[in-house]
Amino acid sequence: FFELPGTVLHLDGDPDYLDFCLSAYKQLGVTAAGVEAPEEEQPQLVINLIRKHAPDILILTGHDALLKDAESITDPKNYRHTPFFLEAVKKARGLLPCRDDLIIFAGACQSNFEAIIAAGANYASAPNRVLIHCLDPVFIAQEVAFTPVAQFVDLRELIGGTITGQEGIGGIETRGKFRLGFPRAKR
Repeated sequence: FFELPGTVLHLDGDPDYLDFCLSAYKQLGVTAAGVEAPEEEQPQLVINLIRKHAPDILILTGHDALLKDAESITDPKNYRHTPFFLEAVKKARGLLPCRDDLIIFAGACQSNFEAIIAAGANYASAPNRVLIHCLDPVFIAQEVAFTPVAQFVDLRELIGGTITGQEGIGGIETRGKFRLGFPRAKR
């Protein structure tokens, strides 16, 4: 047999965090392409980047925060960058509507988790509006990339394996992206 784990396209608004994440993907054996993209530009870039890289897993991250004068945590307009994550997720879902064809993680510190999931993401931050660790999306992507396509990723194990845990990361049932092939070519 030969192995085909899922591949990642990671857009991040912070170049230092993106470099850190790309280094982690490499250490974890995950094939990943990274693009520095400010949060407000991600919706305009996402479709062409998906077409160019054809990823199995899309990560949309950067920085976010609940605005100081926000009267409601449920309104996406009360967040610094959640509206851009929502728009980028919706555009990606418009291209690939099935949540098992393209696995999407979106959000950052204090993002509106419920709105991002409703927009079409499989995983998002932050259910309790906390700060998350920049490697949390990497750990999500790695687990999805190496879970067999015929299995669902174990949500409790997945979220428990992140640095922030269920306070900062959540999601829905999602199939893995790992496939076996046969036969293995002779070398």
